[in-house]
Amino acid sequence: MNKKYWPLIMGAAIAVGIFIGGNLDFNDTSDRLFTSNSKKDKLNRLIDYIDHEYVEDVNTDSIVDVTVNGILHNLDPHSVYIPKDELQGVTENMKGDFVGIGISFYTYKDTITVIRTIEKGPSERAGLKGGDRIISADGDSLFGRDLSNGDLIKRLKGPRDSKVILEVIRRGEAKALIFEVQREDIPIRSVDAGYMLTKTLGYIKINRFAESTYKEFKRELTKLEKKGACSLALDLRNNPGGFLGIAEQIVDEFLEKDKLILFTKNKRGVIEKSFATKRGSFEDGHVYVLIDENSASASEIVAGALQDNDKGTIVGRRSYGKGLVQREMQLGDGSAVRLTVSRYYTPTGRSIQRAYEKGSNDYFDDFYARLDSGELLDQEKIEVDDSLKFTTPKGKVVYGGGGIIPDVFVPLDEGMQNETVSFLRRRGYISNFAFEMLENDRSVFNDLSREAFISNYQVSNEAIEAFQDYLNIKRKTTVVFVAYKEEIKQYLKAALANQLYGFGAYEEVLNQKDAMVKEVINLSNGECED
Repeated sequence: MNKKYWPLIMGAAIAVGIFIGGNLDFNDTSDRLFTSNSKKDKLNRLIDYIDHEYVEDVNTDSIVDVTVNGILHNLDPHSVYIPKDELQGVTENMKGDFVGIGISFYTYKDTITVIRTIEKGPSERAGLKGGDRIISADGDSLFGRDLSNGDLIKRLKGPRDSKVILEVIRRGEAKALIFEVQREDIPIRSVDAGYMLTKTLGYIKINRFAESTYKEFKRELTKLEKKGACSLALDLRNNPGGFLGIAEQIVDEFLEKDKLILFTKNKRGVIEKSFATKRGSFEDGHVYVLIDENSASASEIVAGALQDNDKGTIVGRRSYGKGLVQREMQLGDGSAVRLTVSRYYTPTGRSIQRAYEKGSNDYFDDFYARLDSGELLDQEKIEVDDSLKFTTPKGKVVYGGGGIIPDVFVPLDEGMQNETVSFLRRRGYISNFAFEMLENDRSVFNDLSREAFISNYQVSNEAIEAFQDYLNIKRKTTVVFVAYKEEIKQYLKAALANQLYGFGAYEEVLNQKDAMVKEVINLSNGECED
């Protein structure tokens, strides 16, 4: 047997032993316990010996976690272990809701301060507003305490239909206000925006494919159709994927009955095919799918199905390249594993999974390899494998082996997506400063409608100078925006819009100067005209 498989075999044996478990009688050390000569028995015994007899206390749970992660690391980059203390959050994120009071908040000067209430949520109905400071919950003081965001969320969450009494300080009010808020299911949006780009071109952005995504998408699509949308920009940039079945439902809105959406194949060669039904409402409309190097998995299912069926236009940059299907399996102790069980293929038969033989580090650093190669700026730098060439029904040539290559290439915007600006966004500096701008004088925006703000509001040079001062204090270094001042203004305006108006406002502001959105508008010009 090839020696390179021994670590994987031993790791799998350890996993089996840990998962199945067993009780040992430590008063009897006779050979009868080894009569089966099974690896799982030996490994079970080893874990129990360490647990009961080792000279020092050892957290055997951590040994199990390390072992499981080690095994999965040797399989593929997308088979992952989810510890029990993380599983609830992961499940809530993919389920699409959680039980809470319905606010976005920021810990500002040691106080929970409401950024905004969730539209039609329990806090909005109770009367809370952006800028309110929550100083206690059920009499338990939250003011000035060194609590993490996780701790604060736990204090505000609770059983469905339970109530919490909040004591709130509001600017302009002489006394604290008391609100009784009933906890409810709070949606976690997977559709970030839905609005009209032009009179006939709608826009929907999806951030992941959760259980609730299709219903959210369908609701926004129906609204846009009523407003006259006969073309749609479906933005799947930075969408890491999710449930395969949800992607199939969304593709079904665009494809005619009996068109192949995708097929999967497991290690036994069993093939399962998925076909479109007759229920799609946008089969006659034109769809533009926006993708980038972070569009993965279910996002690529959507893009690949439409591209291979000669439906619509794929716009952007080569997608991530994840063609593996995972299934979540419970491990019996509150933890779970997402194990790769099959590969999926687009309708022409191509797999878009990137190679991962060089290891996970190389695999997950692929963005930097693309940046270094120049393919994010020049379509000609995209490497293709002629042995993985496929042809669509109308004769379009498409390639497998590493993501979806767009029909229309749009290079990386080195202004809006430069590393300095990206760093400030990731660390929350831009959104936090926007919050402080509102805290300084929220009344400036009281009479400014969403439409007026998006169309007319401009971030001043004085605000940019104040942001520089803010960063100099936070970062303890000198920051001066020269090359990227206009980009910072746009992101700061988007952060203000998000905190003031909520759903879709952030994307609507950024899309005003988005190169890919502009390309789609140009491509759609003249469509739907009689």
